[in-house]
Amino acid sequence: MIYNVLNIIKKEASNYLGDESLVVLDNLVKIDQGSGSLKDKVILSMLSIEEEATLKNTANHKIVNGKKVFTGTPAYLNMYIMFAANRTNYEMALQDIESVVEFFQNKTFFTPSNTPDHGTNLTEFKFHIDLSSLRFEQLSYVWGVMGGKIMPSAFYKVSIVEVVKENVKQKTPIITGIEGALNQQ
Repeated sequence: MIYNVLNIIKKEASNYLGDESLVVLDNLVKIDQGSGSLKDKVILSMLSIEEEATLKNTANHKIVNGKKVFTGTPAYLNMYIMFAANRTNYEMALQDIESVVEFFQNKTFFTPSNTPDHGTNLTEFKFHIDLSSLRFEQLSYVWGVMGGKIMPSAFYKVSIVEVVKENVKQKTPIITGIEGALNQQ
């Protein structure tokens, strides 16, 4: 699900910027390793993942054909992502980041109904994306860890990505009523 969500975001941002090949999903560390494939691109990278603790205690079953099916508990995640404009022309880099911010200010919620040509095999998804602000110290730390020079960038929090492995653990009949008599003395 993580990979598919990032691909949906990449495709939607590319469409808005008007160039399918401009936005790439890749590791920012490759910039300083001399990767020519990232030159004059807007790079989408995942920085970190955290579990959404408020949804941790959800049901681990569903009703299918009159039976209760126990599955693994879904993991609900928040992802922190970054768009970085690696352009030789600084003004173009600023325009690219501005366009990314414009796009996600207008479209913050993604579902199959408002993203029909998402380019993945997902039939159900729902996630929200918000601009995330970093203080100067945090920004310096992120770029230091990446080993690169600071370039125009925007940071986002992608909220609630549901990761479920359809692994049936047990099937049981549904309790539909209680029969019997109480034994009174």
